[in-house]
Parts: sequence; C-alpha cells; structure tokens
Amino acid sequence: MDTDASRYVAHYLDTSREALDDFAADPAMRALMVAMAEDIAASMRAGGKLLIAGNGGSAADAQHIAGEFISRLMFDHPPLASVALTTDSSAITATGNDYGYEFVFERQVRGIARAGDVFLGISTSGNSPNVLRALAAAREMGVVTLGFAGAGGGKMAALCDRILCAPSTWTPIIQQIHITVAHIVCALVERAMFPQAAPRI
Repeated sequence: MDTDASRYVAHYLDTSREALDDFAADPAMRALMVAMAEDIAASMRAGGKLLIAGNGGSAADAQHIAGEFISRLMFDHPPLASVALTTDSSAITATGNDYGYEFVFERQVRGIARAGDVFLGISTSGNSPNVLRALAAAREMGVVTLGFAGAGGGKMAALCDRILCAPSTWTPIIQQIHITVAHIVCALVERAMFPQAAPRI
C-alpha cells in the first residue's frame, strides 16, 4: 500500500474527527441548532418557507437540504416548503449575464421571499459576494437570516440573525459539518411540525 496515501487518509480522518468532536462538545452549538430549527418551524407554521443558497459544494448542499424538507428525512410527513435558489439555471444565467454573478441570489430573494420567511446562506469562507447580497436583501425585507460558515464567520456574521461557524478553516471539513448540522436541523423541524408522527428517541 502507498504509505503516503495511507498517511493522507489517516490525516484526513483524524482532522475530520477532531473537528466534529470539537463541534459536538460545544453546548452553544447544540443550542444554536435548536434555535435555528425553531426559527424555521415558526416560519413554516405561519405559512412561510425556507430559501437556501450557496456556491459550488454549498450549492449542492442547498439542494440536498431543500430535498430533505420537500421529501422526508426521518419519517413520512407532508412536504415542508423549502426552495434551493441554486437550481433555476435560466434565472441564474440571465441574472449573471444581465447584472453580474453577485446578484444571482439577491434577485431571487427579492422576487420570491416574503417577510417572515427564512433565508439560509451557506459559504465556507463567509465572504461569498452573492450570498452576502442575498442576506442583506433578506434582512431588508423582514426575512429571518441564518448562515452556515467556517471558523470566524467572515462578513456573513454581521448579516445573520443566527450563524453557525464550523470549527475549521478547511473547506471539505467545514462542508462535512454543514451537512451534519443540516440533517439535525431538518430532523428537529420535522419533529416540531409533526410531533405525533415523530418516532420516539
């Protein structure tokens, strides 16, 4: 076996485990996940929806998260209103061409969001210009702003009502924690919205 490859695998797994252990040991992070789920459930109970956006791997995460709400995660239930702003290629390319790539999510937020909705912006750096513009627009419109970022939170921190910062500066590790958090938050929303159907722990 290639010893360099073996060392890399061990290093990656050790780094991943250490970041998740640090995250799991922080009671503030657990409380933050509960609070984010409560924000989303409160919006959905009032007829609102969850909008999600990010770039690259975070765009895929946005679609993944929206799919969990629309379909199901832990148990069968009616669909929960969630939209990934990363999927409409015509809107994205038209906006990018006509206005610039930094506007691709802001324009969708301004067209689709309503006061009381929730917008989740995902950026491992916390500094993606198109996510920042979308967060600023959402705040202006009375939309609850949530963020997933890496250590420090970047410029997103000032634009989010709540921001969860993964304890890492390494993009793949940050993304792993983001999707773990998303699964937990989605599961909590399911349980809050359909308590009678939720399986006992």
